[in-house]
Amino acid sequence: MFIYTVKNGDSLFSIASKFQFPLDKIREVNGLIDPTLVPGQALIVPSNYYIVQPGDSLYTISQMSLVQVNTLRSANGLQSDVLSVGMKLYLPVRTKYPEEGLSYFIPATPEQIEMTTRNFSPYNAYFGIFEYHITEEGNLSTLKNDELAVIASRNHRVAPLATITNLTPEGFSPEMTRQVLNSPEIRNRLINNIYTLIKTKNYAGVNVDFEQVRAGERDLYTGFLRSLNDRLNPEGYLTSVALHVKKSDSDYPGYDYGGIGAVVDFAFIMAYDWHEKHSGPGPIAPIDEIRKTLDYAVQRMPRNKIILGVPRYGYDWTMDNGTVMSAKAVSVTTATETAMRYEVPIQYSIQYQQPYFSYWDENGRRHSVWFEDARARAAKFQTVVDYQLKGVGAWQLGLNFPQSVYLVEQFFYQKRVI
Repeated sequence: MFIYTVKNGDSLFSIASKFQFPLDKIREVNGLIDPTLVPGQALIVPSNYYIVQPGDSLYTISQMSLVQVNTLRSANGLQSDVLSVGMKLYLPVRTKYPEEGLSYFIPATPEQIEMTTRNFSPYNAYFGIFEYHITEEGNLSTLKNDELAVIASRNHRVAPLATITNLTPEGFSPEMTRQVLNSPEIRNRLINNIYTLIKTKNYAGVNVDFEQVRAGERDLYTGFLRSLNDRLNPEGYLTSVALHVKKSDSDYPGYDYGGIGAVVDFAFIMAYDWHEKHSGPGPIAPIDEIRKTLDYAVQRMPRNKIILGVPRYGYDWTMDNGTVMSAKAVSVTTATETAMRYEVPIQYSIQYQQPYFSYWDENGRRHSVWFEDARARAAKFQTVVDYQLKGVGAWQLGLNFPQSVYLVEQFFYQKRVI
């Protein structure tokens, strides 16, 4: 497999010819409908061979193929780094890392549920069914078509997890969380309601996503998760949690990584939204910051309890003289199509391992876009392997990113829990 960066003058035909690989297969893997390409666009070429081109070196081929120079040299019986134009190089089969992936999806129609579970079940051990929200009384909302989502997940051998949030129409509510956690009666009611939901609807467990928990509720939150696990674990149900990123104890002080890691089966670290709708433009999931988070996390909880959460999206900020006027989330496909539409090259930050570009719309407004692509995703997958984590997961499967599943297949062997 290669990740090829489109250059000026490239076409699908010329790229297919360069790699001596079927054009239709390149189109399929990259989800391309329009044959138009834009400079800087990352394309996966799913070939195990490479024909040396003028200007190539083992290093540049190594960068494209994500295979170390020494490995390339050994696999091809090379005694030196000298290459000849036209030489055919073989890429050794990548050793796949065993992982348990967790990705979220929002159940909609029966057709969408079946399509999502069928398409993504080979790449996930867990589906986070999103979402049930709590009330101030410790009750749970309903979720349309959740029974169908559970059945479909289990039919495809993926463990369905009921995602429980503190989300309200106004956003995540730390105040409601405070009220619930500070009342033993309400807290116990919520635990009982979660247990009943899981048992009656045949979930495999729970994924608790309480966001913006305050420092004052830090120990109460850990205690709540411990009590919840004590209720679920004896019957074989899983307790998992979604966590904000932390690089130090002072970041998101309402979350005790060490305490939480000790009382749950695993944690999904939401390694995205370093920049989002309410910030200025910038990388969504910069690899340098992700590594700092993991350096902190693995000192406080077992590596085999950590799932790295990655985005299937980016943001498009509308600017006015350097000031953000508005912003919207866009899928990876939408971001790439926007660059094509406005015929602007895609740049790539080596530091952050994320693509970006700017454009002017029809109304004369400047936009800045940062998003995820195959290069960025491969860097994150390699990080999962390097840190020996439990797995990787995504928010969320309704956002189109066709290259992602191919990369999962190349990097990982999916372990099954049911």
